[in-house]
Amino acid sequence: MAKRKKTIKRPAKTKVKAKPKAKAKTKSKVRTKRVKRMKPKRAPLIGNAELSHIDQRGQAHMVDVSGKNLTERIAVAEGRVIMRKETLDLVIAGNAMKGDVLGAARLAGIMAAKRTHGLIPLCHPLPITKVEIDINPEHALPGFLVQATVKVTGQTGVEMEALVAVSIACLTIYDMAKAIEKGMHIEGIRLLQKSGGKSGDFHAET
Repeated sequence: MAKRKKTIKRPAKTKVKAKPKAKAKTKSKVRTKRVKRMKPKRAPLIGNAELSHIDQRGQAHMVDVSGKNLTERIAVAEGRVIMRKETLDLVIAGNAMKGDVLGAARLAGIMAAKRTHGLIPLCHPLPITKVEIDINPEHALPGFLVQATVKVTGQTGVEMEALVAVSIACLTIYDMAKAIEKGMHIEGIRLLQKSGGKSGDFHAET
C-alpha cells in the first residue's frame, strides 16, 4: 500500500487592505462674502424735522426752494463782546486807537449779511431788503451787546444772514480795540427770533 502524502495546510493569505490614496491637495476655495448694500440712512431728526441740507444718501446739498411762496421773513440775532471797563470807556469816548469803532462794526455787519451766501456754502443768495445793526454798551458786562435784524421777501429765511452779521460786527469791534486789550472775548452769538416761512415763528428762551 502506497503511503498517502500528508497534506500540509497552508494558512490562508490575508488580504491586506490597500491604504487609500491620499487625495491630491486642491487649492482651497476662497469664499467671497457677498456684501449687502446698505440702504442709505435718512437724515437724522431734530424734533419732528429732518436736516434739510442732507439728502437721502447722506450728502450735503442746497435745498430746492423753487416751490415755496414768496413771504416776508425777518430774523434777529445777537452777540456780546466782553472787555475791561477801561476799554469800554475808551471806545464809548471815541478815543480808541483806530477811531470810530462802532461805526466800522455796523458797516462790517451790513456787508457780511449781504455776502453770507459766499461764506456759508449752502446758503442761497437773497435780495435782502433790510439790515440793521444795533450796538449798545453794557456796563454790567462790561462790553457791547450787538444785535442784527435782517429782512427779506423771499422763498427762504435770513437766519444765517443775521448770525453772520452779528459775528462779523463783533469781530470788527475786537479788531478795532485789540490795540488796547487783546484779552477781549466774544460770546452768546445766537438767533433771538425769526418770523415767516413754513416753519413758523421762533423766539429764543430768555
